Amino acid sequence: MKHDVMKALAEARPEQLDPPADPDTARARRERDLGRAFLADPDDAPAGGRTRGRRPVRWTVLGVVAAGAAAAVAVATVGSSGSPGSPGTRGGPGASGSIDLNKQAVLAAATKAEKAPTGRYWYTDRLDGQSYIVPAKTGPYAIVGAQTESFDWFGAKSGTGEAYYLRDLPARPATAQDTALWRKAGSPSSFRVRTDGGFTTYGTKATAWRSSGPEAGTDPRGGGAFLGMSPKELRNLPSDPAALARRFLSQAEASRAMGMDPKSGRAPSPEQAAASRIWRVASLLGGAPVPPKARAGLMRALAAQPGVQAIGHVTDPLGRRGVALASPERTTAVADGPDGGRSAYRSRDVIVFDEATGALLSVQDTLTRPGGEYAAMKPGFVISYSATRTANWTDAKPKPPAKLPF
Repeated sequence: MKHDVMKALAEARPEQLDPPADPDTARARRERDLGRAFLADPDDAPAGGRTRGRRPVRWTVLGVVAAGAAAAVAVATVGSSGSPGSPGTRGGPGASGSIDLNKQAVLAAATKAEKAPTGRYWYTDRLDGQSYIVPAKTGPYAIVGAQTESFDWFGAKSGTGEAYYLRDLPARPATAQDTALWRKAGSPSSFRVRTDGGFTTYGTKATAWRSSGPEAGTDPRGGGAFLGMSPKELRNLPSDPAALARRFLSQAEASRAMGMDPKSGRAPSPEQAAASRIWRVASLLGGAPVPPKARAGLMRALAAQPGVQAIGHVTDPLGRRGVALASPERTTAVADGPDGGRSAYRSRDVIVFDEATGALLSVQDTLTRPGGEYAAMKPGFVISYSATRTANWTDAKPKPPAKLPF
């Protein structure tokens, strides 16, 4: 019934589930995942009759995880909807003679991203989450389960080290309303939910950080490489949005991200290409110390892509307010809905930036039209997400945070 994130990632890259993973393996897998957006072939429908608009994507690795914070997203627009034309200009494709204030807010955040600091070590702290519906007799409610937090750091120079840490986070009700329904159901300490593989039970206890095993490890000889690029290559990235779009956001890149050979003649739909570009930018901004001016250029390049719309202010799953861009809506059909028949819901990918600093906050699959297993949810409900808790430079060797994110 539910398109389970872990199952989808396991199908896409089954070797990820085979322990143990040494630092080299963890690094290679992470860089591969960070550098690509895995979108499903629209003609590749699963046997159960469900049509997937895409495979869930995140810029963390195995991370089928979910850290349940407030999963309802508030969207407030402050101008006309974003157009696919040049940002902030009149008369571009799709323009109606008025300045797009939503897109201007994203571009203003990009300007602030140019002022980000640098240091000796780059570190990232990310949460990945997926929502599930618990069919309680006292009323269904949503939780975020299968939760993992990943903390990675990399020395700026080769030989200064790198490390990958993981911990599982507690499952929890998604919103205040869900918390009330959970209490009405007796405040259970575990949640049995329907997934593609049958049923899965998630608990409410966290685990300690681990630095060994699948997708974890330390390498004191590592460092000096990010998403397959050396520090010099990163420093030499252009700041011009058009040049960055040609390198990272081309039609050929979108096709490769979806596993399509650009020479085959097949191409992603405009909706798929827009979603792929959102995840491509998220992978770069969330997984590598892209220089400040290039980060700003990537934000500007994404805002100008066909099909990518500025949607105003959005609250991310960790409760942080930012400005957002979104892909076009897509429909996901479910053959085994709650009523036993065929149903569907619509959703879109949303990328959120901190308006004050230009930092990447999250990317999330957001419900736009309820249906299927989400029939009781409201538009704005977050189906799955990847949220950056922290991504920054420091001069001291980083350590994973002891405090849980919620």
